Amino acid sequence: QVQLVESGGGLVQPGGSLRLSCAASGSIFSINTMAWYRQAPGKQRELVAFITGGGSTNYADSVKGRFTISRDNAKNTVFLQMTSLRPEDTAVYYCNAVVQRGRWTNYENYWGQGTQVTVSS
Repeated sequence: QVQLVESGGGLVQPGGSLRLSCAASGSIFSINTMAWYRQAPGKQRELVAFITGGGSTNYADSVKGRFTISRDNAKNTVFLQMTSLRPEDTAVYYCNAVVQRGRWTNYENYWGQGTQVTVSS
């Protein structure tokens, strides 16, 4: 199977920065879009940012200008650089990857386990 393993979450003060990483491993033929989602307490999971296989990016309005998504295709890893963090950014952050496991298989969605980001003074 395919596993997505996240790292980099933690506690940070308002205005601070964090860099999240998520590495995909397992049976992978190719990866199309990779994305970061987040879910705050009492709220639905929302898309934060995504990056296509060709490197095009898109961001939620709430994080645009503050967060940057990037990827290292050689390592099957997606990153989320978060700056100017605000308390409302507090959430569990999940990575997602659209993965083709074989040459003749369809793309499938895979999710990481989530990592907690807490922005508080």
